[in-house]
Amino acid sequence: MSKPLLVEIIAYAPTAFYHCTHCEIAWQEMGKSGRVHEEQLENSLPEDLAHEYQEVSDWVREMFRVYCDGIILKVIDAASIEGFYKSLKYNARRYPAVIVNGKSRFTGSQKLASASEEIATQLANQPVEA
Repeated sequence: MSKPLLVEIIAYAPTAFYHCTHCEIAWQEMGKSGRVHEEQLENSLPEDLAHEYQEVSDWVREMFRVYCDGIILKVIDAASIEGFYKSLKYNARRYPAVIVNGKSRFTGSQKLASASEEIATQLANQPVEA
């Protein structure tokens, strides 16, 4: 089996903020934590970005269904420090940005099909280890 292909996805992602572990447990025991976090996730992205994130999520599920252990998918929040760094490194100015094997870059949700083709090509061209 050959080494899995790394696929990085830089996208705006829903965000929820949590308390420290001890406080979270206390809030959960009182039944107060779940709804607050659900509401944060529901309202953390504008409608257009939430729709775009759903497209990316569906695409990720499909990639796992098709390639299973052949790929490693890493989703990076564009608003995080790592997202900022990766955006500079790969010259990604639009999101979602899909980087295949650290070389090929596809930006915008309309390019997800092209990213899928590149993943298939790179996996087909990988040498098989004995």
